[in-house]
Amino acid sequence: MPARRTRPTRARRVRTRERAPAIPHENAVLDDAIRDVAVSRTTEDEQLLNFPSPSQAEFTHTDTWRVMRILGEFIEGFDRLASLDKAVAVFGSARVSPEDPHYALAEETARRLAQAGFAIITGAGPGIMEAANKGAREAGGRSIGCNIELPFEQRPNPYTDTLIDFRYFFARKTMFVKYASAFLIFPGGFGTLDELFEALVLIQTGKLYHFPVILFGQRYWGGLFAWLRARVLKEGKIRTDDLDLMLLTDDPVQATELVIRACEMQTRTAARRAKLAADGAPERARS
Repeated sequence: MPARRTRPTRARRVRTRERAPAIPHENAVLDDAIRDVAVSRTTEDEQLLNFPSPSQAEFTHTDTWRVMRILGEFIEGFDRLASLDKAVAVFGSARVSPEDPHYALAEETARRLAQAGFAIITGAGPGIMEAANKGAREAGGRSIGCNIELPFEQRPNPYTDTLIDFRYFFARKTMFVKYASAFLIFPGGFGTLDELFEALVLIQTGKLYHFPVILFGQRYWGGLFAWLRARVLKEGKIRTDDLDLMLLTDDPVQATELVIRACEMQTRTAARRAKLAADGAPERARS
């Protein structure tokens, strides 16, 4: 059988069509469903460095954020006042002018205390606070102001060497109590009364010891003493010895001597307590 002839194979002509350039569409959407993208876990550093969205920014107005700000105020206060050896907190009205006799008394008392080695701590404002800071600075002592944020701006007086700003009253008040050996209370309003009675409660409940609360101005504070005796003591709301927690004077020299004696008593008591704690440590270890 004769062999069949195979037809020659025709080469196909391949036409290359030029694609038109892609025209971007304003509604084009990238389809991620066709991609297999491995997404790693977001690290804490990445979250920290991400620009906050509006919902994240709202976090700065939550109680959790406020707790961190409060903690920051305590840390700053403790850090900046940790080197204090002994100090006195001075309170009184911000509305007292330099012409007021109590301004001069506060200035002189602070000057005497600074010469005796005490730092002066105030609320950093004008009036009595300014007078006390001024007296401390002029005597070469350390002059400290713990300023507070108020609805109306309180400008710190120009006589502070160390100025700490606070948003929260309770953090600020802790600094007064923690680092002061005594409170000097000059005539003032609600804020001054608040500091006065808070100190008295801490002493009455045993949180502070040998802590003199000295009130300047017998005419100003005399009515308060009379009311406490005639009403509060008479009705049994306090004990007789509770009234002894306050000392009344008009004399800067007497106030300075009282503070010095109280500080010496605090030092001796602290040393006795430290010794008792050290002596009791081996007993607790054996038990």
